[in-house]
Amino acid sequence: MTNLREELRLSVADLTWNPPEDGILNNTTENIEPQEDIIGQDRAVKAIKRGLAMNAYGYNVYVSGYNGTGRMATVKRLLDEFNVEGPIPDDLCYVNNFKNPSQPRLIALTAGEGRKFKARMNDLVNSLKKKIPAIFESEEFQTARNEIVNRHMGAQKALFKNFENKVNQQNFMMVQVQVGPFTRPDLAPVIVGNPMKIDQLEQLVEEGKFSADELARIKQQHKELSQEMEKIFKAARDIEKTIQEDLEKLSKDWVHPFIKEVLNPIHDEFTVDSVRAYLDEIEDDTVNHLDRFRPKLITPQGAGGEPAGPPMLVPPDPSQFRDYEVNLLVDNSETTKPPIVIETTPTFRNLFGTIERAMDRSGMWLSDYLHIKAGSFLNANGGYLILNARDAILEVGVWPALKRSLRNSMVEIQTDPYSFLFTSALKPEPIPINIKVIMIGEPEIYDLLHWYEEDFRKVFKIKADFDTSIPNTESNLRQLAGFVSHLCKEENLLPCDASGLIALAKLAVRWGGRKKKITAQFERVSDLLREADFDARQAHAEMISAEFVEAANRDRIERLNMIEDKIHEYVTDGIIMIDTQGERVGQINGLSVYSFPEFSFGRPSRITVKTSMGKLGIVSIEREAELSGHTYNKGTLILTGFLRGRFAQDKPLNLTASITFEQSYGGVDGDSASSTELYAILSALSEVPIDQGIAVTGSVNQHGEVQPIGGVNQKIEGFFKVCKSMGFTGKQGVMIPARNIGDLMVDSEVLEEVRKGNFHIWAVQHVDQGIEILTGKPAGIPDEEGNFPEDSINYLVNNRLDELSEGLKEFETPAEESKGEEGKDESSEAPPSENSV
Repeated sequence: MTNLREELRLSVADLTWNPPEDGILNNTTENIEPQEDIIGQDRAVKAIKRGLAMNAYGYNVYVSGYNGTGRMATVKRLLDEFNVEGPIPDDLCYVNNFKNPSQPRLIALTAGEGRKFKARMNDLVNSLKKKIPAIFESEEFQTARNEIVNRHMGAQKALFKNFENKVNQQNFMMVQVQVGPFTRPDLAPVIVGNPMKIDQLEQLVEEGKFSADELARIKQQHKELSQEMEKIFKAARDIEKTIQEDLEKLSKDWVHPFIKEVLNPIHDEFTVDSVRAYLDEIEDDTVNHLDRFRPKLITPQGAGGEPAGPPMLVPPDPSQFRDYEVNLLVDNSETTKPPIVIETTPTFRNLFGTIERAMDRSGMWLSDYLHIKAGSFLNANGGYLILNARDAILEVGVWPALKRSLRNSMVEIQTDPYSFLFTSALKPEPIPINIKVIMIGEPEIYDLLHWYEEDFRKVFKIKADFDTSIPNTESNLRQLAGFVSHLCKEENLLPCDASGLIALAKLAVRWGGRKKKITAQFERVSDLLREADFDARQAHAEMISAEFVEAANRDRIERLNMIEDKIHEYVTDGIIMIDTQGERVGQINGLSVYSFPEFSFGRPSRITVKTSMGKLGIVSIEREAELSGHTYNKGTLILTGFLRGRFAQDKPLNLTASITFEQSYGGVDGDSASSTELYAILSALSEVPIDQGIAVTGSVNQHGEVQPIGGVNQKIEGFFKVCKSMGFTGKQGVMIPARNIGDLMVDSEVLEEVRKGNFHIWAVQHVDQGIEILTGKPAGIPDEEGNFPEDSINYLVNNRLDELSEGLKEFETPAEESKGEEGKDESSEAPPSENSV
């Protein structure tokens, strides 16, 4: 035993990692060149570069990784390097569609032209508002207008004059008759110099004061004159209509040349077909709606609808000219290279824009093309849009709109489709897009979208995987040191001396999971460095040494390990029963890891085994109680395979063995305790006690080979704390798989006690090695006939299995013999057959 324990005991050098003595880490950060390059993520960098360079459909990039691995910083850096020059995207404008106002038209102009176009249109409106009224007020226009009016009014007066003479000659008079609130013209006969109504004459006839024949004649004349009067008034209205038409034609003839004159320079400046078509529509609309340029004659109204003053001229309402304004949606006049937009709040409105609303004077909500607003998707058109995958998926409506826009290479701006307060009937013309979307998210989100969202695979064809660790090479160590130097200078932190730099590097290696790795989550390194700087300044130190780095790390752990302390308290108080001294049969200390956000710790658990005669095999109490996971169950079944292979080649494996984690009332999963359980089974069968000062971890296969497990450092430290609290004996320690040696980066306190010989770590490759360390007896190698050496563990186990098998056989035999005897008596009473031989 002693020889094997000595042979497999690990040295202090095996339990940690130390940098080369003449390496870059043996410097202060003042002497190290700051590092701003991307560290270690070659695979991801290559993928991102390919995605940025590919211009084919669907080559958007999903950057997959966890927080702290430098995903965003890497993307920014690569974009700065890649996006040095390129075509500047067009300005985008929306203008009124005079033929169909609910479908605003899109105008795309060269970068910088949109602002000019908007300014030219504003100048045009101002010019129209000033010059057209001036034309109407000019003396020449008024003279031409009066000539038209006087010519037609003369004809109208002549009609009325001739009719009036005819009426007078027939002793009639034109009068105004009140009909409700209105008056209308009518004819009244003149009798004895006075106009009278027809019904008055009918009354006189009834009284015998007027001739009935004369009344009939007057009625006939009244009918004929009334019909003629209707014709006269119709002719007068036709003359008025002609006047209006002639005046409208006059206005167009005078204003149209001016409109062409002011539009021609804009035509010449902007040669885009969409602009020309829009200007032609403006020309037609202006000519056909000249009334909007004329002041209105309005009579102020008082209480009760009565006039409150004389009529007055009111200038045109400025809102009438909104139709001529330009909505400059995207202005790239100051853009010098393809835009890069980082959308930190990817709501539907922020990404895809919206159609806003406004309340008019009557309290009605209205919206038009000037209320269309762009989002970051259009602002990044022609360039790059960066957004967080989780945020984009959680925001209502964002993912469907995003995939639809990328799939169709088109954006349609609309009101927020998930807002129930306001919707708009506007349907702006769709906008073609040419954009590279870079979505940053966790690997789980990528897998979810890849398997359950078919369009995702079409529009995000590049995956850039960021690893959580990078190789522990001289180059990466140099870059790590440069990163620390850069952070110290950029954030004005105290410089790190060599010991502080080495302490940071050791923690980075531990967080990387293996000695061959360094963590790629440099955010953890940055945070620890900032906290170490704080401690160093509190101590009035001039540099950050290992003392402050380790103190900052201990403080970080203390903030997170309250649960660990409580469990440890239960162990030291004896509430959770753990033995660290003595020997017990069928009892062993297993090790498990409890994981929480930002922190995990190990703790020992007592595992016990009880064996008996039976055919149930290995019975896991956790599995029977439905407290175990699939991986744990698999590990338990593997134990049966090992026992069959070693001890059941010449006999059946007649055994019932119950295994349990004592005082475990929650779920159990993982197979890291399978070798531990096997040692307890061998101890229970051989009745050889196990040293309780040794805790064990490691999974096992059916050949008995001990396989590596996770969390080895936390497991070692968990049992170490228990041993420290209960008192070191100099024989305590942890047995781990030999394949985990490359993962060892234990705490400095553990290293110190190992150096003193108070605590030990053993690394085994096979359960035969492990059982010898635990019991002091060799496992025993079978000879050519398959016999194990006497007094070895395997010999004792095999004998015990023989005993159990024989005992089970003897227990079942009496019933079988009794049954056989009864059969014999019955057969003896039967007469022999004639044909029997």
